[in-house]
Amino acid sequence: MATSVRLGTAAKVPLLGLGTWKSPPGKVEAAVMAAIDTGYRHFDCAYVYQNEKEIGEGIQKKIKEGVVKRDDLFIVSKLWCTFHDKPLVKEACQKTLTDLKLDYLDLYLIHWPLGLKAGEELLPTDDKGMSISSNTDILQTWEAMEDLVDAGLVKAIGISNFNHEQIERILNKPGLKYKPANNQIESHPYLSQEKLINYCQSKGITVTAYCPLGRPDRDKPENRSLLDDPKIKEIAAKHNKTPAQVLLRFQIQRNVIVIPKSVTPQRIVENFKVFDFELTKEEMATLLSLNRNWRICEMNMCKNHKEYPFNAEY
Repeated sequence: MATSVRLGTAAKVPLLGLGTWKSPPGKVEAAVMAAIDTGYRHFDCAYVYQNEKEIGEGIQKKIKEGVVKRDDLFIVSKLWCTFHDKPLVKEACQKTLTDLKLDYLDLYLIHWPLGLKAGEELLPTDDKGMSISSNTDILQTWEAMEDLVDAGLVKAIGISNFNHEQIERILNKPGLKYKPANNQIESHPYLSQEKLINYCQSKGITVTAYCPLGRPDRDKPENRSLLDDPKIKEIAAKHNKTPAQVLLRFQIQRNVIVIPKSVTPQRIVENFKVFDFELTKEEMATLLSLNRNWRICEMNMCKNHKEYPFNAEY
């Protein structure tokens, strides 16, 4: 059973990685070490999560212990929106590399297609609470990303939260050197993203699903948790698996990379046990039928931004 997917021509990405969004600095180092001990080799990070130093510590400890070598790992990070100005891209990447204590990243993504005003603030907003744009052009930012590959700081580059029109702009860019290797998007059965995933895969762009389990940490009573959905629970019971394992397997069978976040050792282990069962065609169809275009990460304060990605159909 496949446990990885090809990224462009060279690398292979493990289909399952550890997500680190909302992982508190005090807990993420231990989580990374537990994950490496469990068998995880793919770690998804980002500057804006403000925990890359601790992730770096965990990785270094395991390398020193001889449990893994750097080459065994696939490390991803993301360029934050306030660094879209061409001269700032390299600086942002180098900060991430320093924090993670690495010489290179396996994959570096533009976190959102929106450039925000440069400065200390991660989310610069006006007096109405709406985002302040940097008026940068994504094609210029992409050129700076390409330079990182040529400088040996990153092995591959990609995007995140881009709609198909924004991807098309990059693919059609005159003088394009490297096309995006990956698009990381929110996906789960309530936001199945079939059109966008099919589009990306048809262009040779791999897809990573974030929030694959919904957001168990912030479900309001009116937002029924995916993990409590009766249809998902029924499928899980049939396979003697947990609803979380079914949700991860759902993406893996679509050839979509998946990055569940956890800092609980027991869950980190549980989430890894998804390669020993297979969902039937009918079960996959049932899961796809739950789609209701329900988005968790709406980035509402950027709805005023000309590059806000979620107004397009896909």
